[in-house]
Amino acid sequence: MNIRPRRTRKTAISRNMVAETRLNKDMFVYPYFVTHGKGIVHPIKAMPGISHFSIDTLIEDVRKGLQHGINKVLLFGVGEEKTEDGSSSHSHHSIVPQAVSALKKEFGDALYVITDVCVCAYTSHGHCGILEEGYVNNDKSVDLLCKMALSHAQAGADMVAPSDMMDGRIGAIRETLDDHGFVNTGIMSYSVKFASAYYGPFREAADSSPQSGDRKAYQMDPRNGNETIREALLDEDEGADILMVKPALAYLDIIRRVKDATLLPLACYNVSGEYSMVKAAASQGLIDEQRIVMENMTAFARAGCDIIITYHARDIVEKGWL
Repeated sequence: MNIRPRRTRKTAISRNMVAETRLNKDMFVYPYFVTHGKGIVHPIKAMPGISHFSIDTLIEDVRKGLQHGINKVLLFGVGEEKTEDGSSSHSHHSIVPQAVSALKKEFGDALYVITDVCVCAYTSHGHCGILEEGYVNNDKSVDLLCKMALSHAQAGADMVAPSDMMDGRIGAIRETLDDHGFVNTGIMSYSVKFASAYYGPFREAADSSPQSGDRKAYQMDPRNGNETIREALLDEDEGADILMVKPALAYLDIIRRVKDATLLPLACYNVSGEYSMVKAAASQGLIDEQRIVMENMTAFARAGCDIIITYHARDIVEKGWL
């Protein structure tokens, strides 16, 4: 008997027929950085192809994306007043609630709006919560995050995405939303978020670098695998609708482990450093950008991701890479 696995690899048609991993545009979420002002499209130097948008230009860019099937966005606010207590994070006058309201008014249910819930871009010290004597106070920070999530829900957000890594914040946010009548507002939890060097370009984009110290006391240790399952299952028990692993490329093993441990949908965040490295290498002619990007996307899906948050999303759909 002549066994040859190559038979089904012979042509593109046969390869597509037996492909075990399949990507589609419905898997992708496109992040945006939104700021106060008007007529602003400010390119972010560290992230080629990505810009800061004011609400008016954001609406027009989202409209272009919708024409190609990009119907899910993740919003980050930039340029708010920075204070010790991060109070501007939950103001109804802050940029994210304003952007959410404008997007939902313009596009309604044709656009699914997710908002990042973290106060690092709103605090003068750049940490993801209330800083006391060099340490982030967990419970006071959770109270702040609940107020922020509620302000986004009141503006019309379809889903909130807490990225702070405080203990117990998913249950507290779920209770706050439910108590105020937002039982249908979803929670995508950054359940497994590592203290990673891959976030560098993002911190320029969001103006969110810590002024002192680092985030290793609350973000996860990259050396730990078992702890990721504990974190993910705690967030599931507290009421998360979707779990997330961040970053993605260096943590494919973690994605697989979390996927095997839960029945919830699983997202990954293909973060700024992963994106910018590809862009830098492509600009030097060192790699084939399309092939590298799609190989990475396939790896995320093969590892178990149902949802991929990526700055490459527009290139993928607009340039016909799928």
